[in-house]
Amino acid sequence: MKVIILAAGYATRLYPLTLTQPKPLLPVAGKPMIDYVLDNLAPIGGIDRIYVVTNAKFAGHFQAWADDYRATKAKLNFTIVNDGSTDDTNKLGAIGDINFVLDSQKVEDDLIVVAGDNLFSEELSDFGRLCREKQAPVLAVYDVGDLEQIKKYNAISIHRRRQ
Repeated sequence: MKVIILAAGYATRLYPLTLTQPKPLLPVAGKPMIDYVLDNLAPIGGIDRIYVVTNAKFAGHFQAWADDYRATKAKLNFTIVNDGSTDDTNKLGAIGDINFVLDSQKVEDDLIVVAGDNLFSEELSDFGRLCREKQAPVLAVYDVGDLEQIKKYNAISIHRRRQ
């Protein structure tokens, strides 16, 4: 199983914090946000490669982080994928970055795609188990609990096919 971590954005709304540091590497409670992603994905098991797709500006930052994470925490195999973008005007976007990784890295395996700035508070082994049981695409979302609040983040509509 492979993981793609989306980390190619420029987080311009967080300037000046993100002028010289990518958002997923900003510390929260003493560790980078992306550590929460990996610390909670690792218990799923069977993950043999993690692709962190980033931009030209921050590829070196992520390589240094990946080397440190692998040396001091889990012995996960990382590939830092530079999508070649240099700012908001030429970024590929989430779908473009997923496609870029799939094509450039020749990925043909089960896949977990996650944003690098998620703050998971619990391990995701049950989610991994569900995905394996379904053997079909599975989308995980978090219920904010307030329809007005969700507008700050985005919205997802669910349309069920009639059987």
